[in-house]
Amino acid sequence: MKSSLPSTLKSSLAFGVNQQDVIQAIEDNNDNKGAGFIEKNGAQWLLRIPGQAKSLKDLSNIPVKSTNGSVVRISDVASVEEGKELRTGAATQNGREVVMSTVFMLIGENSQRVAKAVGLRLEEVKESLPTGITVTAVYDRTKLVEKTLDTVKMNLLEGALLVIVVLFLLLGNMRAALLTAAVIPFAMLMTITGMVQTKVSANLMSLGALDFGLLVDGAIIIVENCMRKLNAASSNGRVMNVNERLSLVFDATKEVIRPALFGVFIITAVYLPIFALTGVEGKMFHPMAITVVIALCCAMFLSVTFVPAAIAILFKGPVKEKENIIIKSSLALYRPSLIFALKVRWFVVVAAIGFVSMVGFSVNKLGSEFVPNLDEGDIAMHALRIPGTSLSQAVALQKTLEEKITQMPEVERVFAKIGTADVATDAVPPSVADNFIILKPRSEWPDPNKPKTQFVEELAAVVEPIPGNRYEFLQPIQMRFNELLAGVRAELAIKVFGDDFETLTALGKSINAAIANVEGIADVQVERTTGLPMMTINPNHEQLAKYGISIKELQDQLGTALGGTITGKFYEGDRRADIVVRLPEELRTDVDALAYLPIQMRDNNYVPLQEVAELVLVEGANQVNRENGKRRVVVTANVRGRDLGSFVKDIQASIESSVEVPAGYWIEYGGTYQKLQSASQRLSIVVPITLVMIIGLLFLALGSFKDSMIIFTGVPLALTGGIFALLLRDIPFSISAAVGFIALSGIAILNGLVMVSFIRELRREGVALDTAIIEGALTRFRPVLTTALVASLGFVPMALNTGIGSEVQRPLATVVIGGVISSTLLTLFVLPVLYRLLHNHKENFAKSSQTKETVNV
Repeated sequence: MKSSLPSTLKSSLAFGVNQQDVIQAIEDNNDNKGAGFIEKNGAQWLLRIPGQAKSLKDLSNIPVKSTNGSVVRISDVASVEEGKELRTGAATQNGREVVMSTVFMLIGENSQRVAKAVGLRLEEVKESLPTGITVTAVYDRTKLVEKTLDTVKMNLLEGALLVIVVLFLLLGNMRAALLTAAVIPFAMLMTITGMVQTKVSANLMSLGALDFGLLVDGAIIIVENCMRKLNAASSNGRVMNVNERLSLVFDATKEVIRPALFGVFIITAVYLPIFALTGVEGKMFHPMAITVVIALCCAMFLSVTFVPAAIAILFKGPVKEKENIIIKSSLALYRPSLIFALKVRWFVVVAAIGFVSMVGFSVNKLGSEFVPNLDEGDIAMHALRIPGTSLSQAVALQKTLEEKITQMPEVERVFAKIGTADVATDAVPPSVADNFIILKPRSEWPDPNKPKTQFVEELAAVVEPIPGNRYEFLQPIQMRFNELLAGVRAELAIKVFGDDFETLTALGKSINAAIANVEGIADVQVERTTGLPMMTINPNHEQLAKYGISIKELQDQLGTALGGTITGKFYEGDRRADIVVRLPEELRTDVDALAYLPIQMRDNNYVPLQEVAELVLVEGANQVNRENGKRRVVVTANVRGRDLGSFVKDIQASIESSVEVPAGYWIEYGGTYQKLQSASQRLSIVVPITLVMIIGLLFLALGSFKDSMIIFTGVPLALTGGIFALLLRDIPFSISAAVGFIALSGIAILNGLVMVSFIRELRREGVALDTAIIEGALTRFRPVLTTALVASLGFVPMALNTGIGSEVQRPLATVVIGGVISSTLLTLFVLPVLYRLLHNHKENFAKSSQTKETVNV
């Protein structure tokens, strides 16, 4: 509601009524009041004194004052009419203005479930809308969630199929392969139960590091050893009874359970650094670590309970391991290669050290980023206009912009939020607009194979010629994510801190000029701190004193006349509106007439505003931001076509060489780069501690520090393979890749532990050192090769998939595949060589004369 003074102001002046009289009259005559209750004839009567206006007519008839028996009412000195609140924002879609609502999700809720529930409720709302009004969901996160889940499902399904195929090909027994593969569904069901209990949802991050190859590693080791023992025991065709099979399987499991259990414990332990991550990175990766740890524990439990029992029950007849042509051919190549490696053992060691050193020196070429950008499928375009742009002008500019965008054949719709909404989630002026460009499915594009980066370039070419606009191109969720991290929507925020506002502005402009030509930079701009047109009414202190008007009285009268004063509420059924006293809109916006606005003096006389104040149009500060108690100006930029880490390094070098920062001023770099730095610093402390803990676990498993260190050498060679794979695929280092390196450390140690444990077992039986090494390596060749293949092939779909969400999984999978290849080579060649070098080969054993084979190396 709006109650405004008449346009001529003559009536109020004639009746001697001022603003405060009108405000006080409305406040005093527009309220209901209760007066308790009384008891009458055994009943309780509530007492109520109504006084609230029920219609605009009632408001008009409110008395303001009485003069000589005549009553002056609101209608005598003001017009009462329905008005409009001063708008601070608007919404548009496809070139026309609309009303837009945003649904907020409570903290801790499931986004997919909430979005679906809102969609169902929206359908119910449509039925009650008046004719000609429609409501449509313009952006729904469910679509992105479902696409990423489809990618995860596809990766897991393809990974499981590849693992099962490898099991069938390499284990040499159909039933053994089926039994080992059965661990996958059982472990997943148990894992899902654990996720429910720990309240971890199924999403891209929680399921992103699951590899079924890791889940069956322990089962492969136990099944392979049990099958080998059963084959040896039934080689003459003898059929064993249940007790004999149980006893033999128990012994076979006991033989490898220690290294298998410790191997899985170590793989589990290497995920502990992920739990040390805090903040945003912790929230992102904790679900992944929880899921993997639960899955590994469940798989290991099945491997030592269900698997041995099933072997003893299912394999009733004589067990025959078929000579698998793959294993047979591989062994035929491996045996002479191993013997040759043992002969040239120093060369092998030097070659391994050289490979590690070479890749180590190449690490500097590896870029870095926090996490790979997830392709959301849609685009968020931040349109920035000249400070002070009015809302009506912003809407007009927006319509022109959207008409251009909707002409692109790949665009389904474009909608925008301009300025600040009623619920001020984005407190921005009308000169700022968030454009959300929803793209059609790829199948409907003229060129379905067009890269999204190319489309963004074409979009920029379409919109940049439109005058009065500057743009940032991001994605909807990415934009919000960046804003939460650094308070700005761009990927990089260069924050300049200090005291003097003008110095900060000058530094911002200098930084902008210094980094403008850095390779890969896009959408670079300085925060607009000035340029906001401001009408300043400067009081004339001498004139105010002459007329007896205080500064506060002047401010209060101008505040009511121009901004409005709320005097109460007007209720009309379920609707309610503020009752506001102010000038009518035509006078509020008439700057020339404003000079003649009557200002009341204490003796009820009036003086024109221009007599006591000067109206000046100035260019004021657009915004003054503070952070941690200090003023700051931000230079923002996005990066395209290169990694964020090297991009920031080039930015820093350019600023250090070109910009002189005065004493008392400093620069900080915010955004996702800041999170990469904090996560890397935390991991640099926690990971070494974890590696020391792994060495301790190895010592507990083997009781030998020397053997523990031999196995631990698998970690640097495995990491080297992972780094080499990233370099080969031109993938920068990220926290996703770091998780891959963490998982890789455990995988590398597992196979080494199994082989060294078997060699040590042979030596305890009195087998000569060289023979023990060769026999142990050849005997463990099948499980080592099988576990390596299933671990790497389980990640192949993640490494090659191009679906929505695959960007986050690709670095992790690439690291594991490359590392497994190098660690397998280590386990098969370098590890036996190191064992040969570091153990006393001249030691005599009592049973050395009874060995089946002696090889002089």
